[in-house]
Amino acid sequence: MEQTRQATILVVDDDEFNLKLLSKMLAVQGHAIRTANSGEAALASVAEQLPDLILLDVMMPGIDGFEVARRLKADAHTSTIPVVMVTALEDRESRLKGLATGAEEVLSKPVNRAELQMRVNKLLERFC
Repeated sequence: MEQTRQATILVVDDDEFNLKLLSKMLAVQGHAIRTANSGEAALASVAEQLPDLILLDVMMPGIDGFEVARRLKADAHTSTIPVVMVTALEDRESRLKGLATGAEEVLSKPVNRAELQMRVNKLLERFC
């Protein structure tokens, strides 16, 4: 399923390899990719220009992904941006915590390319 318009996706991960890998997985679909390597940088990027969707790592130093999602969803200006959390945490409690912050999806690392693309496309269709 292809997008008819280019979406802007903010990919947030403190690991450079993961940042590049996730960006490439989405760029091949024609999306415009912006990146941030910390929770603080993600919030600053969103404040500068709203993305259509955020792919957000959970475990980061400083402000973690749970807190970034909480702040975004608590702000009326950013609350409707779909958030896909990506985590290496495999326990159910962590996944539920991600959903409780307001994230629309929680994916486990390593991310399956087809699943990522499908979930992102579904969210973009629904929210954009």
